[in-house]
Amino acid sequence: MVTVSPPKPTSDPLVEPVPWAYALQLPHDARAPRVARSTLRVVLATHGLMAFAEAAELLTSELVSNAYLHAEGDATLRLRALDGGRRLRVSVWDSNPHIPPPFDRRPGGPGLCSVPVEADGGRGLFLVCHYADAWGGYPLGDDLFGRGGKLLWCELGRHAARQGAAA
Repeated sequence: MVTVSPPKPTSDPLVEPVPWAYALQLPHDARAPRVARSTLRVVLATHGLMAFAEAAELLTSELVSNAYLHAEGDATLRLRALDGGRRLRVSVWDSNPHIPPPFDRRPGGPGLCSVPVEADGGRGLFLVCHYADAWGGYPLGDDLFGRGGKLLWCELGRHAARQGAAA
């Protein structure tokens, strides 16, 4: 009888967290933001990062909702630990190459513009920029498989951890 087991990690996860990244393909479906939030919560709980949960769920929901509303096809959510698990990067790819405001500005550039009170939308990505420690977006050129589009991302760390600790 032969027993197969996974290889032992080279680092002790209690001392030095093992870097991780998860990707989730989301169909063009109005339920995608909910699925993304549920997946995010499981990933954060698994890695002991529930201090990020509230802010991360809001920002993930906004990025995925933006992809659903403004692109015609699937989207991809990627979650990645940075700085040994002290920060979280959330990124969403979709097929629409247009970088929406305020992601069309460089972080640290001109301040965020306000959205008119009577506007029906347009506040979601401004929320992302307000709550995230860093954010950005860039268009992706067509590759061999014809998948261009854009990638919008944000990072959580200092602010999200403080808000989670206060709760």
